[in-house]
Amino acid sequence: MVQAVERSDAALRDRALALIEGAAPLWSVVAVNEAAAKTGIALGMTKSQVEQFCGIEIRHRSRTQEKAAHAALLDLGWSVSPRMEDAAPDTIVIDLAGLNSLFGSEEDIAKQVRERARDLRLVVHVAVASKIDAAVLAARGFSGITVIPAGEESKCLGRLPVGVLSPSMEVLETLERWGINTCAALAALPVLQLSERLGQEGVRLHEFARGESVRSLVLAEPEIHFEEEMELEDAVEELEPLSFLLGRLLDQLGARLVARSLAACTIRVRFDLDPAFFMSGFISTNPEPRQKSTPKIYERVLTLPVPMRDSKMLLNLLRLHLQSEPPSAPILKIVLAADAARPRVSQGELYLPNVPDPEKLELTVARLANLVGDAHIGSPELMDTHRPDEFRMRRFVASGGVPSKNEKQIPHPAKTAGIPFDCARGRRDDRLLRGRVPAEDGDRATGFRLFRPALPASVELREGCPVRVGFRGMRGNVVAASGPWRSSGDWWREDAWQNDEWDLEIRFSSAVEAQVDAAPEQQWERIPNASVRRISQDGLYRIFYDSIRQGWFVRGMYD
Repeated sequence: MVQAVERSDAALRDRALALIEGAAPLWSVVAVNEAAAKTGIALGMTKSQVEQFCGIEIRHRSRTQEKAAHAALLDLGWSVSPRMEDAAPDTIVIDLAGLNSLFGSEEDIAKQVRERARDLRLVVHVAVASKIDAAVLAARGFSGITVIPAGEESKCLGRLPVGVLSPSMEVLETLERWGINTCAALAALPVLQLSERLGQEGVRLHEFARGESVRSLVLAEPEIHFEEEMELEDAVEELEPLSFLLGRLLDQLGARLVARSLAACTIRVRFDLDPAFFMSGFISTNPEPRQKSTPKIYERVLTLPVPMRDSKMLLNLLRLHLQSEPPSAPILKIVLAADAARPRVSQGELYLPNVPDPEKLELTVARLANLVGDAHIGSPELMDTHRPDEFRMRRFVASGGVPSKNEKQIPHPAKTAGIPFDCARGRRDDRLLRGRVPAEDGDRATGFRLFRPALPASVELREGCPVRVGFRGMRGNVVAASGPWRSSGDWWREDAWQNDEWDLEIRFSSAVEAQVDAAPEQQWERIPNASVRRISQDGLYRIFYDSIRQGWFVRGMYD
């Protein structure tokens, strides 16, 4: 209980700490550290009694922090061996069989376990023995590192008090009346007479005291979900102190991920908000006193482009997300969770780093999103609809240039063309059907340049077929036409659409081109799309008639 609280605040390790639990005002002490015990703080004291001592830090027992500390203890075991038993909330048993070739002797393994525990902000006592229960009792009774040779379990455990065996209070009082205070004294008693007076519990304690208990290891199932929680004494209202607390929790998450040789692919943030104070950003606007009520929840999910465990990088990303979408009230509780994945493995150049670095690129994208908004940055993705030019911005992820199987390929506009028709000659035009325009040096592939937004146009029709088109101060004759193709959809929405599309080969007169070339530059700067600043060449264009807006528009041109 004490280490769970000290783990969240390392400064408490050097102070006298007492943990209290219960209903106000009947709080009582349930745990103390060594410094508090030396000052005279005892279990069962009330909070008012503890406050009379000087320099005592009083904290409430936190079961959420105890749960996180226990999870960190399990991660410590799995970082050494996949065979581990979850013996108690404060005890694990690790199978060392086959680990000598990796870590060295048993004493070397015990030292590495203590070092890894220190990285997880835990202080542990390690005992190594050939029997499971003997190792558990030695770890509970001796401080530091203890290595018990095989066959000497009874000798080593004999110095421990009988309280280490965790007897019931009735049996412990009986042993004290008998003058049995150590495991050696208990082991010297005859087991038959002990069984007659204390029953099966006496036989079990006698077996533990002699170090002869033999059983199999009960393996624990490893978890891949990592979570850290922190309940705050006072609500946090500003970003800077919140960032300090988030950094502490991210450090703990990162240490647990490193111990398991994993990385985080998703970070989930949940805040319990104080409903009495509603804020604009992080500035309080409600002067009323706080009242007890159901806390509101603030949740965000940070999806990472590649698995990472750099706590500083993750903290910067969380800060940017909180700046763009801050909580609406002070924060009473913080919950950070990480979905684990294998760390990123990539083959880079021999002398050059990977460009761009995914972690730095993600941080840059997050900063841009904080300025322009999440909906205005990313990679364009076509929507699963027939609406022309319908797309959305999805999360940008740097790749090696090969699209994944889930990525959609953008269809070429020429592939959607129907049967072309030459209005001037009154027959089908195979040039438009092939999507190619003849050239002196052979055919060239066709690309489509989209005008966004579509350009308004004026169209002259002859027998329902466009023969002359004008837009952006230019007018040209239609040499060949293909269409119309009618498309419509989303009739149930306010932004329904209904278009008649044509593919036209337009030839502009030289006089018109000269007039366009002589136009002032200011006239072209008003064009929304920079790619259509100077449209004065002959070519193949796609136009459509919008039945909703009752007008003609140019969608783009084929290059």
